[in-house]
Amino acid sequence: MTAITSELEGLRDGYRRASSRRVAALLVATVLLLGLMLLDLTTGPSGMPLVDVWHGLWAGPSGDDRMAATILWQLRMPQTVMGMLVGACLGLAGLQMQTILANPLASPFTLGFSAAAGFGAALGIMFGSLIPLPSFIVVPAMAFAMTLTACGLVYFIARLRGASPEILVLGGIAVLFFFQSLQSLVQFLASPEVLQQIVFWLFGSLLKASWTSVAVTGSILLLCLPLVLRSCWALTTLRLGDANARSLGLSVERVRRETFLIVAVLTAAAVCFVGTIGFVGLIAPHVARALVGEDHRYALPLSAVMGAIILVGAAVFGKFISPAAVIPVGIITAVAGVPMLFAVIARRGGRGVA
Repeated sequence: MTAITSELEGLRDGYRRASSRRVAALLVATVLLLGLMLLDLTTGPSGMPLVDVWHGLWAGPSGDDRMAATILWQLRMPQTVMGMLVGACLGLAGLQMQTILANPLASPFTLGFSAAAGFGAALGIMFGSLIPLPSFIVVPAMAFAMTLTACGLVYFIARLRGASPEILVLGGIAVLFFFQSLQSLVQFLASPEVLQQIVFWLFGSLLKASWTSVAVTGSILLLCLPLVLRSCWALTTLRLGDANARSLGLSVERVRRETFLIVAVLTAAAVCFVGTIGFVGLIAPHVARALVGEDHRYALPLSAVMGAIILVGAAVFGKFISPAAVIPVGIITAVAGVPMLFAVIARRGGRGVA
């Protein structure tokens, strides 16, 4: 009896130490994110010392220094906050996608959501003048609508053939190529001026951010968070395999469908305003799992924070290497994501995809 009690105490102590390490990792990542956001506010074509940024933050949007207030609160702050929100959406969506597909190389764009958003934005740019609404409303609305359309197509396939990982991936690949073809057709038919706007949107840039886009994306993220947190235990159980999850009473198909819909909404909210941004939803979940393991109570929030760190860090790096003409973050994340992807493949190569 004493031996059993000692063993249980040892297990409790080990669990407490592991939980403390996970909380510490989350806190350190959050502090790093806040530091990067502050650094992002100090960089830009006009430059601004850290002291001025600090004073401008305390003074608020109606501070005495109108030039500093305008640069900080109307230009830089929306881009920084938008980078944080978009990175968090993609990080959350990426971890959920890799979990329900049981594939470490999956991302929110595996199921064609990115191509659908690009097609919707291209339609909005090309034919937006026919709609009696401002272009800054039409383009994001079309991108959001087409992303949800892609979600509906894959969901319809899943309902017909079962929501297994294989069916979801195959349906997503079909939807991906379908919308990529439509996107190419629109680009082919567009005039040079319109084509330039479409290509710039597809690059993915935080320069399009405004307080309106921040409010919309932030609201969607806040609405999805309770649903994401509610599924923590289900997603953690799903990592044990479908057979084990079913033996514990989990409805695997229902969890996959619900999570799939949440991923679609998060991805649509992330890309509809700033354009296509790749690799964030692929890399952030791997970093989170490496730090806190498979417990989604910790992995989901850390994946969101890591996604925000990657995107805000890419924005800072783009400003450093080209202060006069800020490089779109979509290009930075794509270039930086390639060696990260090779590292993931090399790390997983010896163990297989799981």
